[in-house]
Order: sequence, then C-alpha cells, then structure tokens
Amino acid sequence: MLAVTFGDLLFRFRQFLIAIIGVTLVLALALLLSGLVSGFSTEVSQTVGGFGATTWVLSKAAGGRITAFVAFPESESLAIADESGVHDASPVLLIPSQVAHDGTTQLTVNLAGVVPGKLGDPTVTEGHGLNGPNQVVVDDRLGVAMGSTLVLGGHDLRVVGTVRDRTLLGGTPMVYASLTSAQAIVVHGQPLITAVVSRGSPAVLPAGFTTYTPEQVSATTLTQLQSAVSSIQNTRWLMWVLAALIVGALLYVAALERQQDFAVLKALGASSLALFGSLLLEAIIVTLVASVLAEIVANALTPFLFDQPVDIQPSAYATLPIIAIVVGALASLTALRRVVSADPAAAFG
Repeated sequence: MLAVTFGDLLFRFRQFLIAIIGVTLVLALALLLSGLVSGFSTEVSQTVGGFGATTWVLSKAAGGRITAFVAFPESESLAIADESGVHDASPVLLIPSQVAHDGTTQLTVNLAGVVPGKLGDPTVTEGHGLNGPNQVVVDDRLGVAMGSTLVLGGHDLRVVGTVRDRTLLGGTPMVYASLTSAQAIVVHGQPLITAVVSRGSPAVLPAGFTTYTPEQVSATTLTQLQSAVSSIQNTRWLMWVLAALIVGALLYVAALERQQDFAVLKALGASSLALFGSLLLEAIIVTLVASVLAEIVANALTPFLFDQPVDIQPSAYATLPIIAIVVGALASLTALRRVVSADPAAAFG
C-alpha cells in the first residue's frame, strides 16, 4: 500500500504541490499570529525588566498597570526609599501614547521620565545615556537619527542614545528623558510621578499604595490588550480550519478520480481501512511538508509584515508539526465515504 500511496503522490504531483503551497501560507500566517500574541507579552516583560527593579510601587488606583496615568507626589518616593527592606529606589513618571515630531513626521511614543544614573535609567546600545537637560534616549524602532531633535510637548529634545526592545502597547517605542524634563513636558513642572521602582520591598507603604513584582506588572499591563490577543487567537484557529479545508478538498477530488482504482484494489484484496490509511498518509505528508516550509516562510516574512515585536516561541515551532498531523487526519475524513463505498464489482464492469 505504501507503493500505491507514493505512486499517487507522484502521479498527482502538481495537485499536491498546489495544496502544499496553500497550506504552507496558511500555516505560516498561523505561526506569525502565534508570534504576534507572544510579542505582546515579550515587549511588556522586556520594557518592565529594563527598569532593573525587583519591586514596583504604584497607586492602588492604577490597578497594577504602568500605562495607567495615576500620578502622585514625588515626595512619596523619599518615604518609600527610607523604608526597611529597600536597598535602592527611584521615582518614575511614565506617560503612554504621547505625540512627538522629528521635524517631518508625527510619531507616537511612550514617555518615561527617570533619574539619570538611578534605577530606570536605560542601558544604551548606541550613543550615551542621559547626562544633561533636554536629552532623550529612544528605542531604535522609532527610526530617528542620533543627534536629531525630537519635539515633545513643545520641548526640543536631543536624541543622545538608543536602546533596543523597549516598546509597549503593540510596538509603540519608549522614549526616556530625565525626570525633570518629563515633568516639564507633561505636568508643567509639577513634582509628580506615577511609580517608584526599587530593589527590595518596603516593609510599610503609605496609604493608597501597593507593591508589585515585575512579573505582576507585566501581567496586569498586558490585560489592556486582551481583546486584541483574543481576536488574534480566534483568527489563528480559523487558519487551522482553512488548512484542513484545503487538504480536505484535494483529497476529496482525488478520491473521486480514484473510484475505479479503489474498486480494483478492493477486488485484489485491499481493505477499506488500508485504502483510507493510504489517503491519511498522503494528507499527513502534505501537511508535514507544509509545516516545515511554513516555519521558513514565517521567519522570512516577519520583518516585512509587522511593525511591532513578533516573538515566535520554540514551543510554537515544536507543536506546529503535531497540529499539521491533526489537520491532515481531519482532512482525510472527507474522502472516507468514497473509499468505503467503492464496489469491487465495478472493477469488472
């Protein structure tokens, strides 16, 4: 029966090739969607982890989200820093979705005001860190040149350094300025902040505040993208169904064309189960080949299709062939009735 299976694959090579191409594109898109979902989580974890803190102190009204603009007096950071259990603490002012200009283009950024040289001050990959007024360090996804001027809130800020993998809210780049500069831009110079980042956890907190680990901050911040994540997950399921339909249509047409072949093989002693197994093997071969090609295509397309971080996890690569086998098995059921109904007597008709 293996000889029959591979003989049919060669005989219908063009048909199977078209199916492989179609399933490859569908599985590649499904893999990219999986990476897109993971990218939401990865970008938040990388940005939160980049502050170098083990504890975040936020107003209870923020609900654990660093993107929630719930400001409080900067003086609270001094009280927190003096608490036992805290080894280092620094105030942070984080304001999401701000409009910036680089002279020609309007840009959307997330602004973080930090104390230079303290927790939260980013480690640059190019240029130098914040060491003076009216300076910014930007994520390289922003695409602005070193030394150029970025206008934010009516203030001219010079780009002195860049960082990598520091985005929030679906790929929106981070812009880091000194705390005093950020306060001047957003809150008219008032001594307000939205978080205190620290190493060590304070034993006692002022009323109205609570502590979070970086993992908790990442998880709660990610919840505001839950509807987008759910929509992408649903679309990914649709891709699996579409892949099964493509392979199923191919096998159904092939089964129609092979009715006489099935009758002859049954007359020679082949069982319906063996014939169905042959079609099942064909379906699995098609989907497995497509899954391997899909992994290559997905990696090749990632830089061109998405502006936001895409993080295809190793587990997604590992499970794709398994999903492909399941898709192939389900698709082969479309031809089952044709195999079972083949009449050996038709071979002599």
